[in-house]
Amino acid sequence: MTAWELFIPACFALNCAPGPNNMLAFSNGARLGAVRGLLGGMGRMPAFTFLIAITVAGLGTILAASATAFMVIKLVGAVYLVYVGIQILLKARALAEMQALDTSITALMRRDFSIAITNPKAIAIFTAFFPQFIVEGAPIWPQLTAMGLAFLVMEVLAVCFYVAGGVVLGNSSPRTACSCSSTGWSAVR
Repeated sequence: MTAWELFIPACFALNCAPGPNNMLAFSNGARLGAVRGLLGGMGRMPAFTFLIAITVAGLGTILAASATAFMVIKLVGAVYLVYVGIQILLKARALAEMQALDTSITALMRRDFSIAITNPKAIAIFTAFFPQFIVEGAPIWPQLTAMGLAFLVMEVLAVCFYVAGGVVLGNSSPRTACSCSSTGWSAVR
């Protein structure tokens, strides 16, 4: 079906790119600890779920209708992904300086959601990225849906990595760090 052996590492690299949501998770982890950072980082999940759903619906319709449209979206998408990668590298330092005043879990989640839902790059990345891994001739909707779900799972892992990095680098006082193993999430001191 989908070219998973290529999609998973490429998608995870995209999930781990230092964009505004990941920099917020890092900052929250450093300032507020693992639990608050991780819970705040989950605010992006409903936003990304919605953006992926509308991307899947739109792409599925376009790609099912035209092989030419599929090729055009794939080529334009590849160029756009290179552009976004360069922009992320150039702006990573400024993104890392984001600070928040209200530290309640609800406020942290709302902030993460707001950044994700208002970021025009998110839907453009989904539109540009997913078609690169579609297997031509196979049903499109199941492929796009599976890629969307895989993206969301890897996004949770990226949040955990950024929060843990923030906790480790901002460890001026003992905090609880999160770890993920095959048996699930755990907290360690």
